Amino acid sequence: MNTCGIIGMGLMGSALMRMTGAARGWDIDASRCVNASTANEVFEHCDILFFCLPNSNIVCSVLREASLKPGLILIDTTTGDPTEMAAMGAELAKQGIHYLDATVSGSSKQLLQRDVLVMVGGEVDVFERCRGLFAKFARETVHVGPCGSGAKMKLVTNLVLGLNRAALAEGLALAWDLDLNPNQTLDILRRSMAYSRIMDTKGEKMITQDFTPQAKLSQHLKDVRLMLAASSIPLPLSETHRQLLEKAEALGFGDADNSAVSRAYSIA
Repeated sequence: MNTCGIIGMGLMGSALMRMTGAARGWDIDASRCVNASTANEVFEHCDILFFCLPNSNIVCSVLREASLKPGLILIDTTTGDPTEMAAMGAELAKQGIHYLDATVSGSSKQLLQRDVLVMVGGEVDVFERCRGLFAKFARETVHVGPCGSGAKMKLVTNLVLGLNRAALAEGLALAWDLDLNPNQTLDILRRSMAYSRIMDTKGEKMITQDFTPQAKLSQHLKDVRLMLAASSIPLPLSETHRQLLEKAEALGFGDADNSAVSRAYSIA
């Protein structure tokens, strides 16, 4: 039976440990570690490892220090640079190590409810071997192509998701400016053709300004910068979104929930 481990025990990593029953977890914050005092202990004792790290540069730095064994399966949930992730997969394959970039559409809270979509790049046969593991925390898992494809698809889905959040924030800002009741406005938006699921997960947080993080604003700003860097075409809405996120970050909301993009607007 395969033994599962986690590298990166933040919001997503901790949720994955709970849902998969992973045996070991390591984080740079020692208080979050589970049955491991070093990352190498996880690599040594586990056959399948999840990476839940802020960016692909950190993944690379962890791998440089790791003791890797042939046959190991690395499942990288990091929203990183697709080109870097594809190169990482090719290099690891030379060492007999299997790499899947398995990006998650949904928050850690939704993962705990088994309500996320996982988009996977990498070898089809390795993907199939891991399908049962993915089913422990995902409502659906889709193979989208070779290594790097999961990261590409995550950038596309996050682009639309982030713009939905920004549009909701702007709509609520307009409601405030027009002296409309924000709760009634949100209710009507949910019942109108403007509806998106983001209203259910972020609407009340924007109104009450409860920015307890489900996913951090600074992380989505990182994603938007990756989108802009990866694209060979202009992305004018994402460029404006980047500016809004940077304004919210400058106001001190970088570690807050990404619904804090609403603070980029001058609202009461």
